[in-house]
Amino acid sequence: MPKLAIPLTDIQVKNSKPKGKTWTLADGNNLYLEITPTGKKFWRMTYRRPNSQTKNRLSFGEYPLVTLAGARTMCLAARKLLKDGTDPAEDRDEKKQLATNSAANTFEAVAREWHKNKASHSWQPQTSQQNLRSLEKDLFPLIGNLPIATIKTSLMLEVLQQIEKRGALEVTKRVATLASGVFKYAVVKDLMLYDPIQALKSELKPRTKGHHAAIKTEDLPEFLKVLNKNEGRMYPPNRIALRLMMLTFVRTSELIETPWAEIDLINEQWVIPWQRMKMGKKKIRPRKVDHHVFLPHQGWELLRELHEFTGGNDFLFPNQRDHEKPVSNGMILAALKRMGYAGIMTGHGFRSLAKGMLKTLKYPLDRIELQLSHASGEAYGAAYDREEFLDERKDMMQHYADYLEQVERGNVIISKFGKVV
Repeated sequence: MPKLAIPLTDIQVKNSKPKGKTWTLADGNNLYLEITPTGKKFWRMTYRRPNSQTKNRLSFGEYPLVTLAGARTMCLAARKLLKDGTDPAEDRDEKKQLATNSAANTFEAVAREWHKNKASHSWQPQTSQQNLRSLEKDLFPLIGNLPIATIKTSLMLEVLQQIEKRGALEVTKRVATLASGVFKYAVVKDLMLYDPIQALKSELKPRTKGHHAAIKTEDLPEFLKVLNKNEGRMYPPNRIALRLMMLTFVRTSELIETPWAEIDLINEQWVIPWQRMKMGKKKIRPRKVDHHVFLPHQGWELLRELHEFTGGNDFLFPNQRDHEKPVSNGMILAALKRMGYAGIMTGHGFRSLAKGMLKTLKYPLDRIELQLSHASGEAYGAAYDREEFLDERKDMMQHYADYLEQVERGNVIISKFGKVV
């Protein structure tokens, strides 16, 4: 019959001294204290592996960092695992690996991997850059270094509410959508069990839905007056950009990203390739239709003036720091802000204004939509290339430019009800 070990006492453990070789003090249940010749003391446990006669040894740490009571607690936990048929050494190694993976799979690490995948096959470059900026500004500083598996719904509520406090409800919604995408990616990769954003929809403040800020038709005379007054204080390219936005009502990116190679000053032709159009940039079923801008003669005069300033560059509106790139989208908004129209008018607002003015001038809605490049390929198809449509739109654009000129000169009065007198 094996000899039963008498349980150790704290005094025995504390007073145990090193000898010429390693020796042990047994505590029972295969737990013992190992004392080395250098005086170091370690808690150990021997056991037989489940379904095997192979002996193994566990280490519970060094005394006095691990007390006698602490070692007994760990020994009891190991014995429970053995009773359930689990090897405690394997269980320990699995937990260490999970901890290592958890530390490596921080929110930022997983988010950057997710962003890289989305950028490679789903997003346009501009969208990719915007989303990365949002992650880096609003999420990484707060939760970027946390293991993604430890992030709970309550924490994400605090994070998003901090953005809400800035009054940035639209930003809150976009950041929540980005975070949800990262969490769903983590779920697919078995890094966490659920998306903590899903339960927050009812807890966040609803954003106020609306359109891009735009002046109304009755505000046009005052806007033109302010524009004319402020033009002397603007850089020529900024002034010309605002004028072209008004005369062409293309999208902001479609104007500022225009290369001079697209502009035929001799034959006065500007056709934007479908690859640069909003619907042409879609990853799925892009709309492969070039867009005819149809500049009026006032627009061509502006482009010839602009060519004197930027004609030696690749783009109509080159970036001041890197002339091989166009200016940022903020250039138009900055110019409008200097005019006192921050939050009142935007680059996209010129499109809304033009649509309202052209309807007032009794132009058919389908021609207006075509010029705005709103029409779907299914609805109009080859109509984009029919000469009568092109000629009508060209005449419409010249009429619109002449009308704006008359309004600016004070020869046309626009009432609050949109009627032309």
